[in-house]
Amino acid sequence: MIESVLIANRGEIARRIIRTAKRMGVRTIAVYSDADAGAPHVREADEAVAIGPAPAAQSYLVADKILDAARQTGAAAIHPGYGFLSEDAGFAEAVIAARMVWVGPPPSSIRAMGLKDAAKRLMAEAGVPVTPGYLGENQDEAHLAAEADKIGWPVLIKAVAGGGGKGMRKVEDAAAFAAALGAARREAKAAFGNDHVLLEKYAERPRHIEVQIFADSHGAAVHLFERDCSLQRRHQKVIEEAPAPGMDAATRAAICDAAVRAAKAVGYVGAGTVEFIADGSQGLRADRIWFMEMNTRLQVEHPVTEAITGVDLVEWQLRVASGEPLPLRQDQISIDGWAMEARLYAENPATGFLPSTGRLTHFRLPDSVRADSAVEQGGEVTPFYDPMIAKLIAHRPTREAAAAALAEACGEVEVWPVKTNAAFLARCLAADDFIAGRVDTGFIERGLEALAVDDDVPPAAVIAGAMAERASSQALAAWDASPWASDPEGLFGFRLNGPAAAQAVLGRHGQPYAGRLAAGPDESWSVDLGDGPVAVSRDDHGRWRSAGAAAGVAWANEHILVFEGGAAYEFADYAGARDDSEALAEDAVRSPMPGKVVAVAVAVGDVVTKGRPLITLEAMKMEHALTAPFDGRIVELTVAAGDQVAEGVLLARLEKAD
Repeated sequence: MIESVLIANRGEIARRIIRTAKRMGVRTIAVYSDADAGAPHVREADEAVAIGPAPAAQSYLVADKILDAARQTGAAAIHPGYGFLSEDAGFAEAVIAARMVWVGPPPSSIRAMGLKDAAKRLMAEAGVPVTPGYLGENQDEAHLAAEADKIGWPVLIKAVAGGGGKGMRKVEDAAAFAAALGAARREAKAAFGNDHVLLEKYAERPRHIEVQIFADSHGAAVHLFERDCSLQRRHQKVIEEAPAPGMDAATRAAICDAAVRAAKAVGYVGAGTVEFIADGSQGLRADRIWFMEMNTRLQVEHPVTEAITGVDLVEWQLRVASGEPLPLRQDQISIDGWAMEARLYAENPATGFLPSTGRLTHFRLPDSVRADSAVEQGGEVTPFYDPMIAKLIAHRPTREAAAAALAEACGEVEVWPVKTNAAFLARCLAADDFIAGRVDTGFIERGLEALAVDDDVPPAAVIAGAMAERASSQALAAWDASPWASDPEGLFGFRLNGPAAAQAVLGRHGQPYAGRLAAGPDESWSVDLGDGPVAVSRDDHGRWRSAGAAAGVAWANEHILVFEGGAAYEFADYAGARDDSEALAEDAVRSPMPGKVVAVAVAVGDVVTKGRPLITLEAMKMEHALTAPFDGRIVELTVAAGDQVAEGVLLARLEKAD
């Protein structure tokens, strides 16, 4: 067995590898950039080495710095995790040349699958069905447009290098092709240093099905069944599950066997994922599933496979890299129950999913499911890396039970002041179509308005805030029993012969939220928001429960923070909260994070409608369109394409239309 391993990565995957390696008695070595000096993976490793400035291009992506750290610490092996250098064949060769063990597939396999166009040609030769499209070398815009027209609209533009949805655009018609191609090329160049693309026919009801495969150096190869990763936003996976809903035994056998053939065709060793696109318009059928690409590494969503098979995939990686045979034969691997994973991102669904950065003054994840996190309370989400801060994984006997458990867990997430997509995830998991298994890659886009809605404050959040406000100012048992108890806004009338009661008036963005709290027998309480009293209780986690909902409470700068349904609400006393009402009328478009302006779509004097893209900002390896907050006219522009901007910088100012 390998005696020591350096993890050439960060965040939750570094912590995940450290956990298994320590259990196996393998010494662990972490690397970290300046931004990650206080990160959990640095503290949890047996040893840690600094490798440079915060930007990945100056630290985690510099192969020589990783190799120097390995030599300095006497590492026997290097595990690349996923992302960064994990699919860099040159780095794998350098590790092997340095007489260290590479915990990954042979460089030749990485190279064979590294470019999507070449990989698809290779798979076709191996008898693996591939998606119809254009894989040619001619990258001239006019030629690509003509090929797209031959394929038939809609088409999918995809970067030939990399993955993760970067450099990918769906194009509905010829008129939109040039703009989409330009955006895909810019994104691919920034992320992978290669702006070449391929074209694929876009399936109208596509489902993203992938198969986990594993092979050893003794010629054995197995699959660990499939995962469904169809719930995506901008081609980034959001929720994954295993097995795939609606997959019958015959189709499963066909797709899993094809994945094993793909692995054997490139002499694969280690963990890998063969990804397929399925036309789900007539259900999952073996003749409507095509090879898309192969990821020559561990995947973000690997925990759902671990849950249903009982296999620790990182342990298998270390054993196979040590020269051991696969621990199990194919007939010894079976499916047990259902597992789902939700990716918790530091982003704001209400602003088009723009990433959110800052220090986590409050951070709590549920303990009812597996939680693999990259950060801890007090840590910082920076703009330098992917905004995923944790993964929540539920494993239950049935799909319905797994979805319910994961939805509840997402609703229990408490993060402040960084914004997250937890409430959005909970809505996805509770949607009728999702529960029924009617999923495809367009699921989120079709329901985006309802799924990403910035709802009014729910009653359960107001009730919890009211309980916290009164509990902080006086003992619940000493509430004012007078029928003339303080009611500054006249929200409640005179009540005679009522129970001992107290009034709480909270404010948020200048809006009052009032509740009358009444103490009952045996330390029970009720809260009346104006529609009648609602019973309130406190659970074992200190959360206030009312009408089937639960809300957690914390404090920040004398303000009450309430966490309900995955969302966070900040309350102040009503008088103090009136002053911030003008913030809702903000007429400025500001940079939500540090980044580079790649396009300015308007000029001073232009009349725009709410939601129209104004400025495109490149940050966290993705392009983000900043839109008009209301109908109006552009009165000021402070940036041009190519400018670097800091967080909070004014980019444009509008005046409202009459």
